[in-house]
Amino acid sequence: MTTATATVLDPRDPDDLRTLHRLRRSPGITVLDTLSRQRRTLAEVVPTPDAAVLDEAPRWIHYPWRHTLVHLLGPTGFRLLRLDRNRNKITTAEQDRLREVRIGVVGLSVGHAVAHTLALEGLCGTLHLADFDTLDLSNLNRIPAGILDLGERKTDVAARRIAELDPYLDVRCRPEGVTADSVDDFVAGVDLVVEECDSLDVKVLIREAARRHRVPVIMETSDRGLLDVERFDLDPERPLFHGAAGVVTSDRVAGLSTHDKVPYVMAILGADQVSSRFAASMVEVDRTVSTWPQLGGDVALGGATVAAAVRRWARGDALPSGRVRIDVDGVLDGLADPGQADPGRAVPEQATVPGPVEVIEPADRAVDRIAHWARRAPSGGNVQPWFVETADESLTVTLDPARTSGLDVRRRGSAVAVGAAVLNARIAAAHEGLSATDTVVDLGDDVVRAEVVLGGGAVCREEAELFPAMSTRGTNRHHGRPQPLDTTTAAALLGAAEAEGCRWVCSDDRSTLAAIGEILAESDRVRYLTQHLHAEMMSELRWPGDADPDTGIDVATLGLDRTDLVKLDVARRPEVMRHLAEWDTGSALGDDSRDRLAATSAVGLVLVDGDRAADFVRGGRAVQRVWITAERHGLAVHPVSPVFLYARDDSEFRALAPRHSDHLARLRRELTGLLAVDPATSIALVMRLSHGAAPALRSRRRRV
Repeated sequence: MTTATATVLDPRDPDDLRTLHRLRRSPGITVLDTLSRQRRTLAEVVPTPDAAVLDEAPRWIHYPWRHTLVHLLGPTGFRLLRLDRNRNKITTAEQDRLREVRIGVVGLSVGHAVAHTLALEGLCGTLHLADFDTLDLSNLNRIPAGILDLGERKTDVAARRIAELDPYLDVRCRPEGVTADSVDDFVAGVDLVVEECDSLDVKVLIREAARRHRVPVIMETSDRGLLDVERFDLDPERPLFHGAAGVVTSDRVAGLSTHDKVPYVMAILGADQVSSRFAASMVEVDRTVSTWPQLGGDVALGGATVAAAVRRWARGDALPSGRVRIDVDGVLDGLADPGQADPGRAVPEQATVPGPVEVIEPADRAVDRIAHWARRAPSGGNVQPWFVETADESLTVTLDPARTSGLDVRRRGSAVAVGAAVLNARIAAAHEGLSATDTVVDLGDDVVRAEVVLGGGAVCREEAELFPAMSTRGTNRHHGRPQPLDTTTAAALLGAAEAEGCRWVCSDDRSTLAAIGEILAESDRVRYLTQHLHAEMMSELRWPGDADPDTGIDVATLGLDRTDLVKLDVARRPEVMRHLAEWDTGSALGDDSRDRLAATSAVGLVLVDGDRAADFVRGGRAVQRVWITAERHGLAVHPVSPVFLYARDDSEFRALAPRHSDHLARLRRELTGLLAVDPATSIALVMRLSHGAAPALRSRRRRV
């Protein structure tokens, strides 16, 4: 009978080198050498491994039962490459901790699948395998072995399979199984026991020892995917099998016949919970069937289930004592057509053409028509944070403090939206042949009201000329065709901001735009990974089937293709973002901003002197005038609100994202530095300008 242990040979060791030369000269030895390919693949791992790993000395592995020598990466590089695809279901740090875990598996029918899955996922550094039996033909419905293994010890069959998967994994076999004399030694030598043996008295023996040594026990019973967890490490006084079998001891059940074990087995499993086919088979034990049935697929599921439980235990995640059924047959009873089950989750097609032209509701009074256009102003997340009220010869736009978000520090973003609505009202008044003057009143607590008085003066023809562009103005998030701004356009944008008492800085330099893209991408990452900001961002999006379509941002307006929309659908999930936040990763969350900036002609900032709400209203008028002017010059405009946009001091950055406050402050300084702006200056909005972008759908507005 051949050994079940693979021999690891290090050519740097003289004894190993002599053994290697001897084996290579031996007749019938097959040599398998794919080391160069392994090294190439290792070098392609992201991020690139350290030089010490890339230069690690390789090893030769001798498999005596296969008469084969295999050339492999050294243990560190081998493990890194073999388990690379585990990330980030298992992070690199978690994988390193798992290397220290010792797991014992008793019973190698279901246990074979468990042990192999634990090894497959790299969930331990040492495996202790115990089973006294040899492989029989009747085992081949559930043990992934073959007829050439018949008569071999089950420990050897399992150990060889694992060695051919990972020769560096420490596997220790007990072919005599676990007995009353050896159970304490076995249990005391591991951190966790997976118990999968058929012998009822050994099941009890193991749990008695586990209580003494405070070692947790996991058992998977293949019928209906029953998984039991007994945390004797946390509660060494808990009853065996959760007390389901009453007070049971190894002495009491030793020597029972299969027939006499049935009551205990059914009590442990729960007679009313087992599958009907299993229960019917138990009635026939020792009559038409010799023992309880097990299926290969159920056993394979058991391996996966135990591996999932081990992962939770090793991470320190919640894994209390208890039981759960992972019933695949029962789940299949719930098959349903996903399209009919949840139509709201459908992914819309990419939007490439404008929506229908908006029909203005009939209004007898000019002031009501003007109010309609005030409501068409842009606002962050399309929340429309205002009340618009009309009188005979005036209208007021009042900031609504309830319609705000985490990014709207001190309601500065809302004040910008109010300013945009005021400019719209003035332009619409000029189109109606009326003069318009506006006055901003500070109501306290960063709430403002702007009153627009109609008539009593000369009509502003320049503003009347802006009406056609104002009436079709919209956010265009599509990628464009990057090209420099011509001098006429650049001068017009600067003049538009200055007409409202603000400043405009802009850059179309490609290296500057790439740097801004990195800043905005990192801001996006922070927004996704900060729980309340992520929740607010997702609440602004409107998917097919969602309610409240008159506010928020329709995903069809985002300029995303179907693949990116699917990614966004995944990014909606808070539990996914929690994982990325825990790992401090997620750089890909900013890819959309990077890509958009690569297709951008210019980025500009509307700057405001002062930081009162009234100052940001003035900034909002400038934003809207710059926007309209840009579209008159053939540019697509995409307003951008990085997380740090309206924060000014340390306390405001901390309120935005406590974990990332210093980072956000640094990002803001980097942005202002790139555009030679005093970092103390207030920013009303960041604007992305593009040439040749596809037409954009327009967001809807609240009904009057």
